[in-house]
Amino acid sequence: MKLLKRFFKIVLGIVAMVAIAVIIVLVMDTLGTNYLKDGNGAVSNNSTYLITNANIIPLHRDTVLVNKMVYIQNGIIKKISENLDIKNIEVVDAKGKYLLPGLIDMHVHVWDRYELGLYLSNGVTAVRNVWGTPMHLRIKSEVNSDKIISPHFFTTGPKLTGPEFIGDDNLNLTQPKEAAEKVVSYQHRGYDFIKTYYGLDKELFDAVIEQAAISKIDIVAHPSQKVPFSYHLNPQIKSIEHAEEIVQQPLQFNLDTVQLRPIIDSISNSKHSSFCPTITVFNNIYQMLLNDSILDSESLFYMNPLIKKVDSKNQFDRWHNAKQEDLSVVDRIKNQHDFHLKIIAQLHKAGVPIICGTDAGIGVTIPGFSIHKELAFYKEAGLSNYEVLKTATVNAAQTHSIMNQLGSIETGKVANLLLLDSNPLLELSTLENPSSVFVKGRKINRNTLQKFKEMARKRKNLMASGLRYLEYLLIEK
Repeated sequence: MKLLKRFFKIVLGIVAMVAIAVIIVLVMDTLGTNYLKDGNGAVSNNSTYLITNANIIPLHRDTVLVNKMVYIQNGIIKKISENLDIKNIEVVDAKGKYLLPGLIDMHVHVWDRYELGLYLSNGVTAVRNVWGTPMHLRIKSEVNSDKIISPHFFTTGPKLTGPEFIGDDNLNLTQPKEAAEKVVSYQHRGYDFIKTYYGLDKELFDAVIEQAAISKIDIVAHPSQKVPFSYHLNPQIKSIEHAEEIVQQPLQFNLDTVQLRPIIDSISNSKHSSFCPTITVFNNIYQMLLNDSILDSESLFYMNPLIKKVDSKNQFDRWHNAKQEDLSVVDRIKNQHDFHLKIIAQLHKAGVPIICGTDAGIGVTIPGFSIHKELAFYKEAGLSNYEVLKTATVNAAQTHSIMNQLGSIETGKVANLLLLDSNPLLELSTLENPSSVFVKGRKINRNTLQKFKEMARKRKNLMASGLRYLEYLLIEK
């Protein structure tokens, strides 16, 4: 009996030590992002002021409003005029710079709070996270309660897939009843959207769509190969993800513009459907094939350490090995990327709302920075600068009703704004270095934005990220 008691004491001691170590790791990581907390001096606490001498690019219409004033009260745009006489208020002199809505990245994977600062530093004032975990619900709560400075944060629940597509990142469904229960559970827990993925057959997909309609929660669809592509044009599905999925599923890898036409027409006829191309993440496969040293590049220091060590390396190894086995894979990937640009051009010509998404946070697609590459691809596909900017502002905000207060400079909209040194309607690259970013009306200057980048670059939170991923596996899997 004494030996048994001693054994249990030892076990309890080990468990206690492990628990203390886990707490210390998570607390230290949380303290590392204190620079994002409210009132720490890095960001103005004021959200009521008057912006003067601004050249406004409102983006809900194609114009520049020259030398205007904008009155912002408690983070909301109240008035826009040539002359506003408002007493006892802080004045921000734009000095003739260009004021436009903050950017929205509609397809990201957030792995830690450091990345929130990276998005802000690149002018991204709202994100749609498309693989939700318990960590994301906590981030959402902190953002909504203004405990941290962050882009507006929206998130799907975990990825719903069928029984065959096994993986840590997937929630495998087997029965329609289970599918409906997950939709109800995710909405109840606070996820904003449902994410459907590979492997959902008609029976499972029907259950998800029907319950989503009852629960009044939008679906974001990564197309499933188990149903026709047209199945993703259901009114409950607000956006379809990835240009590559058009190639891989309905076109069956045939880069044929004639076969593409009826697919584009079907999406165009679905008036509720937006399309999120994520050109950058696929193009980065090509970059990995071209650059054998890409994992050592400067930009990869901005990737979450756990993702860099696991996902970035695994993706690089996969494509490096594919090139070793068949050198023609390089041209194949390049040709498919070029075809993606044709898809965007045809979608745009057909009037399909294109919404900007990067798939940042996986592989070698860097949070924040990648949106500028994505927008440049839309420009290459033939969109004007104004049309490109709409993909990351007005179009994105109109996709879901809970985002409608974002995306343009109008009375009543949230004051998520960028102040730029030059006109992005002439040169998109000016987006890469905003003079100031306003989020919920709070002004962040260029020096602070640069600090956000530096803090993300220096982070060492591999273990903390691993523990949060373990939490996801234990709770969701």
